[in-house]
Amino acid sequence: MKTMLTRRGLLGLLAVAAVGGSGGLYVSGAFSQGTTTIAALAKDTHFHGIAVDSADSSRVYLATHHGLYVMGIDGRAQRISEVRDYMGFTAHPTEATVLFASGHPAGGGNLGFIVSRDGGRTWTKLSDGIGGPVDFHQMDVSKADPRVLYGVYQSLQRSADGGQTWQVVGPAPADIIALAASSVEINTLYAATQSGLKQSKDGGRTWKALSDRPTTMVHVARDGTVYAFMIGTGLVRASERNLAWQAVGKGFGDEYLLHLAADPRDPKRLYAVTHNSRTRVQGVIASRDGGERWTPLGAK
Repeated sequence: MKTMLTRRGLLGLLAVAAVGGSGGLYVSGAFSQGTTTIAALAKDTHFHGIAVDSADSSRVYLATHHGLYVMGIDGRAQRISEVRDYMGFTAHPTEATVLFASGHPAGGGNLGFIVSRDGGRTWTKLSDGIGGPVDFHQMDVSKADPRVLYGVYQSLQRSADGGQTWQVVGPAPADIIALAASSVEINTLYAATQSGLKQSKDGGRTWKALSDRPTTMVHVARDGTVYAFMIGTGLVRASERNLAWQAVGKGFGDEYLLHLAADPRDPKRLYAVTHNSRTRVQGVIASRDGGERWTPLGAK
């Protein structure tokens, strides 16, 4: 498997992960409630997160620089929220209508830590976090205990009460791109960073390297499968039980994966946000076999 991401492309990715940004200009009213295609959406905004509705596998959430969208398996997308920049985004592992996010409102400022209990249509701020209002660019909820959440804003922060109160754990790993919480242990975390994939077993206080290859994505599925995208290797997966890594999928070329979601009802059905290091264009791809083969979302 060959990936073509250059150092310049990786630095551009880090800039997106660190400060966000839009692929196009936002004009008031341009992002309507009507449906659009993924390709059209990618021309006007950045994709910051993805999740599958645990109650309806035909609905895939796409968190963007200009609101939250729901995509169908036909590749059509419809905005369901007001225009906000959802920089951090994750779904509750067992309650289908509950979503967590952070980012900016339209016009600037930070959202703090926010929650939706109606599938993303309306949102409420639960907390400003520490040093906030926070703008978590990397965040995740523990699948072992959904009351435990982690987010990165100036430092690594942890909540043990569903996001109402937070404490500082310590510094986040340098050049962090993505954060994922374990499905079996509330104190185990994974971090995708420019210097490689890292793991913490003490809630983020200390970290050890699992790989020295720059890693652009890490995700832990509810069934305990860890996925990561490593430059020079591509997509890899392993069970949390042994972390015996296996390369999966072929033909990514100039594309690398930024975000990944597994269908809770069918763990082999995956969705991923891609970024092309040459054209800087994003997309959404889907797999029905655990990542071995991929097609653009909506392709037959």
